[in-house]
Amino acid sequence: MTQAPTPTADTVRRLVRSLLGGSTEPEVRPVAEGVDPGTWWVGTRHVLRLATDRESAVRRRRELRLRELVRPHVPVTLPTSVAHGEWAPGLGYTLDARLAGGSGEDHDVSALGEADLAALLTGLREVPVRQAETLGVPRVAPRSLENLRQSAERAVHGLAAADEFDAARPERLTREATAQLGAQPGAAVLVHHGLTGGHLVVSADGRVRGVLGWSDAVLGDPAEDIAGLALSVGAPAAVRAATLAGYGARPCLRGLWLARCDAVVHLAEALAARSGAPPAPPPSLLRTRLRRAWEPILLERVTELREDDPDDAT
Repeated sequence: MTQAPTPTADTVRRLVRSLLGGSTEPEVRPVAEGVDPGTWWVGTRHVLRLATDRESAVRRRRELRLRELVRPHVPVTLPTSVAHGEWAPGLGYTLDARLAGGSGEDHDVSALGEADLAALLTGLREVPVRQAETLGVPRVAPRSLENLRQSAERAVHGLAAADEFDAARPERLTREATAQLGAQPGAAVLVHHGLTGGHLVVSADGRVRGVLGWSDAVLGDPAEDIAGLALSVGAPAAVRAATLAGYGARPCLRGLWLARCDAVVHLAEALAARSGAPPAPPPSLLRTRLRRAWEPILLERVTELREDDPDDAT
């Protein structure tokens, strides 16, 4: 099997020069050092994303078409491709116009920003599932919250021993609670599946101006995007946005607990890593996500789910 080439600054400069022309060569630099060699800033106006293997090439091509399908349904800005093609045999690229705003990791979301997120969740639910399937967006079965709860339970013991987490905090997530928070049948929608702070473009006033990173989108459990928001903007803001989008108590609480279990497991895995390379994301960011996901919300205190709860329709 031929080894896929690794993009370098010289590779990027040559490609950008052929795409943009001009007498001035723009500055190029990796978006994140040592994490994703396929994503580069190009000057101040563009970002270049290079597929580094065959699988990511398929997802990059699908993402271009998916963004056009999603764009009419959501109020936030999606990236626009200035040019796309192949930078190496079988490996695609897209040069996108850079969206104005900062990272959601660095800016808090305001009340109006929560309304933006609610509109995003509403729009994703309105994207025609059959059209997304035609583009190759895969269907993914809902995760087992019970399996995740068991993994989180094991992780909590290690974190508690390292004085990273209070072992008593997950006590509300019992086996009975996970059974009540199972995904509802027939509820599959388009799920961004990567609503991390780094994929949210947030303005200085806390408005969500854009959403990046659509290559991992799937058709599946909408609670996954609620979980992503809980990790990115905090549990209260995520649940308020989901409620504004019309989601009931069950998917909101399911998303909350998916986020909390993921946060515990991911931090434990990062701290237990023995490899020489630093984990990505770094423990500092994982600790921040853990804190956000475990922020208390009123909904979990006042909601007692029942099997026939009429508020669960999504």
